[in-house]
Amino acid sequence: ALGKLPSELVKTITFDRGKEFAEYEKIEAALGCKTYFCDPYCAWQKGTNENTNGLLREFYPKGMDLSEVDPEELKKNLNLMNNRPRKCIKYKTPKEELLGNSS
Repeated sequence: ALGKLPSELVKTITFDRGKEFAEYEKIEAALGCKTYFCDPYCAWQKGTNENTNGLLREFYPKGMDLSEVDPEELKKNLNLMNNRPRKCIKYKTPKEELLGNSS
């Protein structure tokens, strides 16, 4: 699925030090981008991710197992998040930014 993203949309990815990123080289190769690891306990180094986590917590409390959420409910709430204007992309929505760059 990652390889389907247009390369101009992904410049870099910043990971935390979770074991799920042990094979980060495969992600780099699939997307053709550079990857970085943030320092432990420095969430500010991946600010957009932390902001998105905060938006997600408007719907689900921290620590909640999202695999227990009804898929249709999750899809609805993710759609709300993706249609919310963001300052970091000049008050466009993530959906507008993605569609505007890939068409």
